[in-house]
Amino acid sequence: MRFMIIIQATAESEQGCMPTAALMTAMARYHEELARAGVLLDASGLQPSAKGWRVGYAASGTRTVTDGPFTETKELIAGYTLIQVRSRDEALEWTRRFPNPRGEGLEAEIEVRQLYEMEDFAGVDGVEQFRDLETLRG
Repeated sequence: MRFMIIIQATAESEQGCMPTAALMTAMARYHEELARAGVLLDASGLQPSAKGWRVGYAASGTRTVTDGPFTETKELIAGYTLIQVRSRDEALEWTRRFPNPRGEGLEAEIEVRQLYEMEDFAGVDGVEQFRDLETLRG
């Protein structure tokens, strides 16, 4: 089972402020534990939304591109950690240990979402193409 730990953006992360040395140390220690346990798949921070864009899809088929920054920080992601564990309970235990992404003593929130696996799409038309793609990725 794969889970994504999603770190919500803040006004500070949207301004490009870097984490404190203490927070970097805590995050590194946590991710080292995940790696030693063999459950870490990937982790990264995201650049501020000012460096990104959104693509909108109209019912007519047209697409529009809107450059960042985006104003609703509570709807933005500042980073993620991707883990693979045996159960939801194991994922919950790991996420309870996740360091406060803003630093101790500050309010923050992370979101955890389970990823779909190929078997979740059994019987869905077109899924074979995605299985072929997984084979190509190795």
